[in-house]
Amino acid sequence: MKTLRELELTGKRVLVRVDFNVPMNEAGEITDDLRIRTVLPTLRYLLEQKARVIVCTHMGRPKGQRVEKYSLAPVAAYTAALLGQPIPLAPDCVGPDVVTAVEQVKNGEILMLENLRFHPEEEKNDPEFSRQLAMLADVYVNDAFAVSHRAHASVVGVTLHVAEKAAGFLLQKEVEYFQRSIGIPQRPLVAIVGGAKVSGKLEALRNMLGRVDKMIIGGAMANTFLKSQGYAVGASKVEDDLLSTAAELLRQAKEKNINIYLPVDVIVADRFAPDAICKQVTIQDIPEGWMALDIGPASVICFNEVLADAKTIVWNGPMGAFEMDAFARGTMALAHTVAASHALSVTGGGDSNAAITLSGEASNISYMSTGGGAFLELMEGKVLPGIKALD
Repeated sequence: MKTLRELELTGKRVLVRVDFNVPMNEAGEITDDLRIRTVLPTLRYLLEQKARVIVCTHMGRPKGQRVEKYSLAPVAAYTAALLGQPIPLAPDCVGPDVVTAVEQVKNGEILMLENLRFHPEEEKNDPEFSRQLAMLADVYVNDAFAVSHRAHASVVGVTLHVAEKAAGFLLQKEVEYFQRSIGIPQRPLVAIVGGAKVSGKLEALRNMLGRVDKMIIGGAMANTFLKSQGYAVGASKVEDDLLSTAAELLRQAKEKNINIYLPVDVIVADRFAPDAICKQVTIQDIPEGWMALDIGPASVICFNEVLADAKTIVWNGPMGAFEMDAFARGTMALAHTVAASHALSVTGGGDSNAAITLSGEASNISYMSTGGGAFLELMEGKVLPGIKALD
């Protein structure tokens, strides 16, 4: 991929695809600005180079129709305040009015296009819609890692019609950290995989078996692995249709001499609620009708030992239902361990990053990826369409 510093940008119209699909409350206020702040270095560099910057992004799921609550007006205003200069919002993302708005952008100025997903053609990677987007630019920059696993018009189609294309600083950083953590890692490489479902991470688990030295499995997905080994897991969440698959993965790991570590104890509750009755039990003693909602303290000690000599740690998915305080201790304890480690640590996925942030350890993690689905697809060994389009 070409990078920004390889391009002559002065006076050129630069279409920058970002992911500003940020959470907002009912009052239309942005509640988490991480996705905006991580792209600011790219935007500032383009403005310093006196480029004419045109930002495009999606917001929410308007299903190809104009829905005012998904307008980017609040995002444009918020980004303008961070950059310290005005960011007008175009009336749309394609069409004559947008062409006129782009023509009025001067060197060192910035314009934001309205929500790409107000048009169904965006998600369909429609050739004509892609061409209309490309008409607005001399240079295309992708700095939206979080949507680079989507073959959409603003991610893939537009690249066919623009002479120059490059990766923004965020996308470049994401790829570099993936290479350092999984492509060519310092070993031992330990993967921590958690979350709710085995099904959502099946391909990632299979691919990582060929790359890691050790693997820790926690969260609700661990229940499926435990049950596949004959343990009674009570009313815990289990994917019964994947029991044989889980058993096969464990068998394959053994053949490859890769140790997979499952919880040895869990925090169980009589129901999924903040005021539920909770207790710590070994995995052999999960009561009938109770559900495992976090790893227990003995598992934390065990997992800490596994991580002790790691040179690289990749983490995707929490160890329990950390949103409730009663079931957050396992995930928080592991977050502190990973943060204190001398290993290169990379986390990916919204829940993982939210848990790390909640633990107060975000600044002590080597890199927190901004893309959940995109990060997972890289773990699966796939080439992301948005990255391939820049090659």
